[in-house]
Amino acid sequence: MTAGAFLFTPPHGITTLFPLRFPIFSPIVTSDAIKEHLKQVKYPGFSRDIVSFGLVRSAALTGATAKVSLALTTSDPKIPLHLKTEVEKCLRALPGVQEIIVDVAVTPPKAAAPAAGGAATGTAPKGIRHSVAIASGKGGVGKSTFAVNLACALAQVLTAKGRPGRVGLMDCDIYGPSVPLMMGLSGRPEVEGDGPAAMLIPMEHHGVKVMSMGFLVDDNTPVVWRGPMIMKTVQQFVQNVRWGELDVLLIDLPPGTGDAQLSLVQTLPLDGAVLVTTPQPAATNVARKGGLMFQKVNVPLLGVAENMSYFTDPAGQRHELFGAGGGTALAEKLGTGLLGQVPLVPAIREGGDFGRPLVVGAPDHPAAMVFRTIAETLLARLDPVRATGA
Repeated sequence: MTAGAFLFTPPHGITTLFPLRFPIFSPIVTSDAIKEHLKQVKYPGFSRDIVSFGLVRSAALTGATAKVSLALTTSDPKIPLHLKTEVEKCLRALPGVQEIIVDVAVTPPKAAAPAAGGAATGTAPKGIRHSVAIASGKGGVGKSTFAVNLACALAQVLTAKGRPGRVGLMDCDIYGPSVPLMMGLSGRPEVEGDGPAAMLIPMEHHGVKVMSMGFLVDDNTPVVWRGPMIMKTVQQFVQNVRWGELDVLLIDLPPGTGDAQLSLVQTLPLDGAVLVTTPQPAATNVARKGGLMFQKVNVPLLGVAENMSYFTDPAGQRHELFGAGGGTALAEKLGTGLLGQVPLVPAIREGGDFGRPLVVGAPDHPAAMVFRTIAETLLARLDPVRATGA
C-alpha cells in the first residue's frame, strides 16, 4: 500500500485549517495471484503451463520485487533460459512490480545406477537398448491398437533373428489403459522386494513384456488424477519395473501433449517417437503439434504411421474413407518419413477385443504384413547394423 496526498477542496463557505489527505491504494499482489498470472507461460513444446506442471516452486512479492523459483529436470540448456525470459516478461505486466528475480534450479536426468539385487534405477534402466514413444495428437486414431500390433510384430522379427523376449510395452495411457485387454492379460503383476527397492515384474504375453495402469486399478475404478500423480506414475513405470534386457521398449502415450509426455521426456532418454494419425486433416493437423513438441524437446521423429488408411471391399476395390495422403503430407511437414499405411479391417479390431492381436492371430493377413514391415523399418532406423542381423 502506498499513501498519496489528495487535497480536499471544501464546499464554498466552509473553511478548513489543513488539507484533508486520503490514502491511495495499489492492488495487493499475492503469491497465488502471481502463480495464476504465470499460467500464461507454457512449457516449450507443450500446451500445458508451468504452474499446472508443478514447476513453480515458490512465488512471492516483497515490496516492489517479485521473486519466482522454478525447478526443472532437463538436459536441454535452452529450456531454462527460455522459461526465465518468459517468466520475466509475464511478471512485468503485474502492477507494482519494479524488480524481478527468477531462480531456475535445473536437475539433469540421472544416469542409471545399480540397485539392490542387480536391478537398475534412474532415468535409463540398465539393459534397455532403445526406447520409443508411440504418440498421437488426438484420441480415436487407433494409437494403442497400433502400439500393441507393432510390439508383437517387433517380437516376431527379433525372434526370427534369434533374440526372443526382447520387446517391452509400457502403457502410459493413464486415463484409458486398453493394452491389457488387447494383449489378453489380466490380474496383478508380481512384486519383488519391499519399500523403495520394490520392483514390479512386467506381465508377458505374445513375446512382449507389458506394464500398464490397467493392472493396478480395478476395471470399475476411474483414474481421477492431477498432473503430479501422473508424472510420478510414469517415473515409477520407468524406474521401478524390472524390464530386463530389451532391444526395444515401446511407450504408449496418452493422446495430445501433457503431463505424461513431459514426465516421460524428463525421466527416460527417448531414442525417438512414432506419430500415429488417420489421413484426414482433423487428425493430421493436431498430430503435427505433437510432432513439433517432440522436436522442441530434442526427441527424434522416427516416422509417421497412417492408420485406417483405406478399406478394400470384397471386389478388391480400395476406398479411402478418411481421405488420402494425409500421413505423407504430415511426414513431409515434420521432416520425417511415412513408416506405413495400415488398412481399416475388422480383423484388427476383433484381434484387440479378444486379446489376440492380428499380427499374432493372423500373421499372414495383409495388414499383419504391414505391421511387420513397419517393425523392420523401425529397427533399421534405430540400429542399422543390428537390423541387418550383423
